Amino acid sequence: MSHLDRPSSCDYSERLKTRKASISDLYRESIRKRILLFGTLFLLLLVLIVHAIAVGHYDMSMPGIVKTLLGFGGDSGNIVIWNIRMPRIVAAIVTGCALGLSGVAMQSLLRNPLASPFTLGISQGAAFGAAFSIVFLGAGIAHIGTMRMAGVDGLLFKNVYIVTLCAFFGAMIAMTVILLLARLKKMSPESIILAGVAMSSLFTSGTILVQYFASEVELASVVFWTFGDVTRSSWPEIALLTAVTLGVLVYFVFARWDLNAISAGEDTARSLGVEVERFRLTGMLLASLVAALATALHGVIAFLGLLAPHIGRRLAGADHRLLVPYSCLVGAMLLLLADTIGRLMVGSGTLPVGVLTSFMGAPLFLYLLIRGLKR
Repeated sequence: MSHLDRPSSCDYSERLKTRKASISDLYRESIRKRILLFGTLFLLLLVLIVHAIAVGHYDMSMPGIVKTLLGFGGDSGNIVIWNIRMPRIVAAIVTGCALGLSGVAMQSLLRNPLASPFTLGISQGAAFGAAFSIVFLGAGIAHIGTMRMAGVDGLLFKNVYIVTLCAFFGAMIAMTVILLLARLKKMSPESIILAGVAMSSLFTSGTILVQYFASEVELASVVFWTFGDVTRSSWPEIALLTAVTLGVLVYFVFARWDLNAISAGEDTARSLGVEVERFRLTGMLLASLVAALATALHGVIAFLGLLAPHIGRRLAGADHRLLVPYSCLVGAMLLLLADTIGRLMVGSGTLPVGVLTSFMGAPLFLYLLIRGLKR
């Protein structure tokens, strides 16, 4: 090749600029498509909300729903929507969002796809706390017969606040022990998962031991609480969970670049100025807080914190600018969908939502285990 045929430095520079521009255009197009998909999923969530309001024993037409939401409905419509269905729907959305947020934060901070409130023992700690309050603090079932006669196959607790508070303390004790072990013994992320499995086994054994000393009615209360149900909380409890979830969500949105850096490796994160240990401790504490509160209010909802982030990664990729909101949205949609299906399958609205989330999450959990063993 003669010197006349060789590309000049100007030509090479122009080609490099063109290639960079094309890569930049492709990236912006990818982000635009994912944002558009997020908007589509949000519209599907709104459709699911309307459907959840309309279906049930008391069927409501679309004009009736609109009138009731605008304040022009009748007394029966107001009671059905604002006192029965809307608290349940909002609780499902907020709880799903909270568990999805907690799951994606734990998986990213620990760089482990199996991390979630359920696999780290937080849910089991909450179950132990609730069982302890029901059996030893007298916060069990108040009465059953009246609700069964009314067609509602549910249970009432004598003091739901004691149950909720003890469940919250149990969940936080589980996470505190794990974080202390990680802090004092400088455990690796993989070891933290193993510690969570050990704490899960310990609290499960403790719950079984508490059930051994329980009466039949107390045992029924413990079993019912562990099912997972989004109908237990009223508007004040829903508002509390919403405020805490939004606060933690804002924190992780602002910390999205730190999450991206940690996902690339601890050494890379440190080179970019991230205080890995401090950020991981703070993030795990906040993720545990929102998961503990959601579990304390609505019982054990298994695998949702594991399932939502993985679906979010399939849809949005590994960039936490999109992954965090995607995980929250997917968690809200999954839990509301599971609760709506449960209401339609049983009719009385008492099929435990935790059962349905377990059916959704267990196959994914096994898939991740098998894929990890193949590696």
